[in-house]
Amino acid sequence: LVRAVNLARDWGHEPANIINPVTLAERSQALAERHGLKCTILDEQKLEEIGAGALLAVGKGSHQTPPRIIILEYSGKNAAPEAQPVVLVGKGLTFDSGGYSMKDVSNMQGMKYDKCGAMAVLATMAAAADLGITTPIIAIIGAAENMVSSYAYRPDDLITSLAGKSIEIISTDAEGRLVLADCLTFAQKNFSARAIIDLATLTGGVVVALGRLRAGLLSNNDSLAEQLSAAGERTHERLWRLPLDEEYFQLIKSDDGDMKNSATVREAHPIVGGIFLQQFIEDNVPWAHLDIAGLADTPKDSAYCPRGATGFGVRLLIDYLERL
Repeated sequence: LVRAVNLARDWGHEPANIINPVTLAERSQALAERHGLKCTILDEQKLEEIGAGALLAVGKGSHQTPPRIIILEYSGKNAAPEAQPVVLVGKGLTFDSGGYSMKDVSNMQGMKYDKCGAMAVLATMAAAADLGITTPIIAIIGAAENMVSSYAYRPDDLITSLAGKSIEIISTDAEGRLVLADCLTFAQKNFSARAIIDLATLTGGVVVALGRLRAGLLSNNDSLAEQLSAAGERTHERLWRLPLDEEYFQLIKSDDGDMKNSATVREAHPIVGGIFLQQFIEDNVPWAHLDIAGLADTPKDSAYCPRGATGFGVRLLIDYLERL
């Protein structure tokens, strides 16, 4: 478990000139070989073929390092053939400039940590295999760079996601939810999941709301939310549940598409991110979204974690998986 947390920290800390979507896919293949996992990589041609328009839109601006979907599969120790997997989805933005909705210098510094949700998921897969967890687990990583170029997507663009839903772009800096939307849809199209849990450094708003002590939890399933919250308390990777009232969707209702990717007012930012993602979840699928933006890295040393990437989420997920 310690090895896995340190793996998430080490990879999370590496900059974008070392880890990009292509090199992350290569590392994931090597990780899978070491731990006896099945690995599948979807490159930009395959993403075009299946219609992953939201992920492709985010990655278009980085012409040299195109996006990837990375799938790792762990069959579970002695698991029954019919056992349903838990699907873990990770946001893997190897760098986020904000695109044309560009971040300022202070907020762009540290955006190498925008991949930390994906790092936690990859490290959890390694730990699960080493520990012989009995539950089958699928990891789906959406890897992209959000950059500015003549190829990049723009505010006012209308894009079509893998689910066939049209999205009006308000802010190109609300890119993580676009990547996750296609990954969540891919998960449901290809796997019959017992539960889907996504981890993402999604919003600065969750840091405003909860600071750096708790991550945001949004879920359509009380039992799953309670299990994750309890695991967070046991591992000191603590969560706080935020609401998902359907009225929040009015903040992203679009005249031109099925939804906007961001609200035009600074209200309920972490909830808006969650309500957006919920549009890509089928009603009968237990799902939880962990917004770890405040916990993925730390600006100062703590009693058990040095400055930099924290590996937040690995111990929480392993505790949850071990108790299923």
